[in-house]
Formats: sequence, C-alpha cells, structure tokens
Amino acid sequence: MLDSSSAKAPQSAIIDLGAWLQSDTGIYVRDWEQAHLNALTADIFGFHAVQIGLPQICTLQANRMPYRWLTDKHIPPQRQAGDITPEAGAGQRFSCGAADDPDAEAIPVVVSHDFTELPFASQSLDLVVLPHLLEFAAEPHQVLREVERVLIPEGQIIISGFNPASLWGMRQAASRLTGASFLPRDGEFISLPRLKDWLKLLNMEVGRGHFGCYAPPCATQKWLHRFGFMEPAGTRWWPYFGAVYVVRAIKRVQGMRLIGPVLNKRPAASARAVPAANRVPTAQNSQLMQGLHGLPERQSDNQTEREARTDG
Repeated sequence: MLDSSSAKAPQSAIIDLGAWLQSDTGIYVRDWEQAHLNALTADIFGFHAVQIGLPQICTLQANRMPYRWLTDKHIPPQRQAGDITPEAGAGQRFSCGAADDPDAEAIPVVVSHDFTELPFASQSLDLVVLPHLLEFAAEPHQVLREVERVLIPEGQIIISGFNPASLWGMRQAASRLTGASFLPRDGEFISLPRLKDWLKLLNMEVGRGHFGCYAPPCATQKWLHRFGFMEPAGTRWWPYFGAVYVVRAIKRVQGMRLIGPVLNKRPAASARAVPAANRVPTAQNSQLMQGLHGLPERQSDNQTEREARTDG
C-alpha cells in the first residue's frame, strides 16, 4: 500500500529524465544535442564505441565504427526504445532514440550493468559517450575512473549535461523551494569548469565545450519557438550560459622512448688504476723509500771522488 505522503506528492515533483525528454522542452534539448553529437562523433574512427545510458538519444547515430553498442542499467522496454528489428531476435536489438524517429538506427543493448563497474576489458574501447549520466550517478568520480580504465590510449570520451550557470539552472534552483521542478530533480548538475578539472586529474586532454539551448525555461513548444532568436544571439554574446553543454576529451598516456639495437659492439675499456691515498706502507715499499732517500748521498760521494782525481 502506498504511503499517503507519497500519494499526495505533486506530479511535477516526480520527473524521470527519459520521460522528460518526451516533453516539448525535452524534445528541444534532444534535437540540439543530437545535432552536435552527430557532428562530434562523425569523424572519430576506431573499432569499438559504447553509449552508456539514456537510449532516448542516439549519440552514435553518425559514427562509422563497425562495432557500436548501448549499455544501460536495464533493458529498455520496446515501446520506449523503439520497435525490434525484424532481422534480429526478440530482445536482441532496440532502436535508440525516439520511437517515432524513422531514421533512428538499431543499436544492440549488449548488457545491463552498474555504471560504476563497466563490464569491459581495460583499454578496449575507442569511444565512450555519457549522455547526462554523471549528474544522475551516485558516484560520478567512480564512473569517470571506469571510463578512463576501459579507454585505449588516445581514446575519446564525450559528455553532455545541464549547465547550472544558466536560466534553466536558476529556475531549477528556485524550484527546490517551491517544489515544482522544471528539470529532473534527482540530478546534481555539474558545471563545465568543474567537469574539466575532474577530467584533467585523469590525464585527459579536454577540448572546447559547446553550449546551447539559450531560450528561457518555457514548457511549451510555442514559447520555445518564439524565443528561437536567442540561439544565434546566445552563441555570439553569452556563449557560456546555455542550458546544456557537450564536451569532448582525449585520453593521453605518456609513451616510452624506444631504443634501437646497439651498433657499437666493442667491449668497454676497463677503468685505469688510481693510487689509493693514505696507503699503509709494506716492507717492500719501505726498502724502496729508503733507497730513494739514499740516492742523493751516493751521487754526492761520486762527485767528490771525481774532483779528487782531477786535483791529483
């Protein structure tokens, strides 16, 4: 039986991100992110690409890698993730993106797992996309550490999130007092400078962030369309105050210096013997020293004899 307090909770206070993306505001965000993700992933080459979470957005739609997968905490239901392709078995392939999108490409859901423990071998993936995952994860630092582990050197990660320094972020902060949430209230929005610091600690080279969705927090498509002029104006005049952002980073690994074969095979010359200082004199050394001291006396005696012969 449901608790009476939870039954009386306002409907607007309970917002799921997947359901929110089906609203007019969610479609506005989803269209902007889909266009920018397609532009970012189109020129990333490799073999293995993975999208973690949020099957409502097909982040790998424009990517051309031969092996692309989608992982989530659970297998998305058919009516939420799209129709099952007829050539695949039931429960094997689902269409990422909206169910009413005819251009959405089927990407297999390979496994359901915990986001803090990725079921992939170390250095096995070329591209990992995290659409709004860190802000709704219980341990975002652990998620980034796992992504850094599974990425190959020079592998890339793409992250999207809500910008707290925007009109939408201020509206969401004010909704904590009123109880009427505009965005999913369970998320802890992460600013782009903070996220860049986290990535740099993992030896990631962070690129320039892309901001978008500059319209005020309107709930209907009519008003969002009326404020459409703010998109080009915001990109030019206040680029860091967009409602959402997308950023890309590259995993850098310090390489070793390769040393070729040794061409000079001559043996190394032995070191010269150096006389030791303060050496204790032996018997032979003592006789040698005495002979050296008596040498000037013998020379003086011989010189005296030669002088006497000359006088005689």
